[in-house]
Amino acid sequence: MAVQTGLGEPRGPWFISPELDPDGRGWWDAPGAGRDPGGRRPRRLLAALAVVALSAVSGAVAGGVVAGRDGGAGPAAASAAPVPAELVTAAERTVPGVVSVLAGGGNGASATGSGFAVDDQQHLITNDHILAKGGGGPVTVELPDGRRFAAQVVGREPRSDLAVLKVPPSAGLSPLPLAKPGATRVGEPVLAVGSPLGLSGTVTAGIVSALDREVRLGNNRHSAVQTDASINPGNSGGPLVNARGEVVGVNTAIATIDGNGSIGIGFAIPIEQVQQTADTIIGKGG
Repeated sequence: MAVQTGLGEPRGPWFISPELDPDGRGWWDAPGAGRDPGGRRPRRLLAALAVVALSAVSGAVAGGVVAGRDGGAGPAAASAAPVPAELVTAAERTVPGVVSVLAGGGNGASATGSGFAVDDQQHLITNDHILAKGGGGPVTVELPDGRRFAAQVVGREPRSDLAVLKVPPSAGLSPLPLAKPGATRVGEPVLAVGSPLGLSGTVTAGIVSALDREVRLGNNRHSAVQTDASINPGNSGGPLVNARGEVVGVNTAIATIDGNGSIGIGFAIPIEQVQQTADTIIGKGG
């Protein structure tokens, strides 16, 4: 049975892909690597490798088919369908306003996530559960250009899983436009932008799968925007934007099967809730 889980688990820039041996094999192919005494590789590792192998083989077959049709036109002929120009433009407009959020650290609890600028006063929206998992420690924001700033916590609203941060004016972040309330439609294309696994400026594409989806996060119920855009740990607090580059929600959770990662069902707090909560927090906290 699928369960909903928050995306605030600390995953950071220390994530490293396995290196290949000179012969092109990964460490998992080394004799005896990852095997139990009976010579069997762990089941989870084999499952992961099956996905990688299938992807590689499928790509090769697809490339061969296209090349055969076009008389061996080469790699260009085997490329995927072009990305819609409006999504490319939306990504270009959005990434400069999205930051990585690091809460806590040192010897205590820590968590990483994402956030985005909402006004010229350098207020940032993020998820409250990032700060909660950070143990209430200091919050640092890393900009797309690599600069880091200590962030002030303007206010938190655990029930809506939202928090507002503020960085100095010298950060110069570009605020993202917000979609009009009630304007989001099922089936429209969207982009999830953030720092999954510490990989800042990551953009993934999908559609709005459903609106007003009731999900349980902790002890609270939320009405969420459901999307199939790829969302992973570290995307928490990042924006879900439409093809016009307008924020339609804040990425906050995914559905998993037995807690084993994303299955293509993600949830974002609707922009109506985000704007209402952010306005209240900023009004109280300055």
